[in-house]
Amino acid sequence: MEQLKRYCLALDLKNDPALIAEYEAHHKAVWPEIKKSILDAGIRHMEIFRVENRLFMIMETEAGFSFEKKAAEDAQNPKVQEWETLMWKYQQPLPTARPGEKWMLMQSIFRL
Repeated sequence: MEQLKRYCLALDLKNDPALIAEYEAHHKAVWPEIKKSILDAGIRHMEIFRVENRLFMIMETEAGFSFEKKAAEDAQNPKVQEWETLMWKYQQPLPTARPGEKWMLMQSIFRL
């Protein structure tokens, strides 16, 4: 059985209840091309949680998954670029994000 790697990431939404509701509606009907790009990159499981306007994503990936390779593939995929442009209407970077950085990788600090 393949060992999966787990990553946790955070991002904020714009603090507007109407925009948050729209964002959630989009995630109830994610475009098939987006789901395919996620699976094709080696991501086997993904969940997004929300509290107020803070998002928390858990990804489980194949051992060979690469954020850099996923970003390069996404840059060449017009449908992914369309989705990302649409999502940026609702998203905003965390206060400590570098310019252009969206989802920020979280550091594990406790495990039981």
